[in-house]
Amino acid sequence: MKSGNLAVLTALLMTGASVAHAAPATVSGPNALALAGVVALYSPLLSGDERETAAALFVGEKDVPYARKITISADKIVCRVSNVDITARSCELTFRGKKQTINGRRASEVFATEALAGVASEGAAGSVFESLSNLNCTLDPKAIKQKDGSGASCTFDPGN
Repeated sequence: MKSGNLAVLTALLMTGASVAHAAPATVSGPNALALAGVVALYSPLLSGDERETAAALFVGEKDVPYARKITISADKIVCRVSNVDITARSCELTFRGKKQTINGRRASEVFATEALAGVASEGAAGSVFESLSNLNCTLDPKAIKQKDGSGASCTFDPGN
């Protein structure tokens, strides 16, 4: 290795910089259904039937009449919980460039579900953050009705 390359590598390691980007994450089964279910409630991209079906599947309703696959997507979701002002919790959800902010119990549900799906928490100055981008979930009501663990999958990029 040339000394110039070695110096760059040493500088990167000393500053904690990462040479590689995080790979997209994939979740399936119950964690994907939970993530899709909580995000679907806020998506302006879904029809009323799609939103109702996603919610019904998430709460375990047995006879869901909607049979087509449902795609739940979001550009970005950023949640924040304060560990100083323990009443402060919020999430900002972005769908096709339009931002929507939720607070309180609703934000706590999204925050907890992100963690369940494997989104890492980061802390900074009295707050804990979780974020993901490029969320793409697919729910297949027919497959979910088979009760074999299939029918729900999500991919996303961890972090901003």
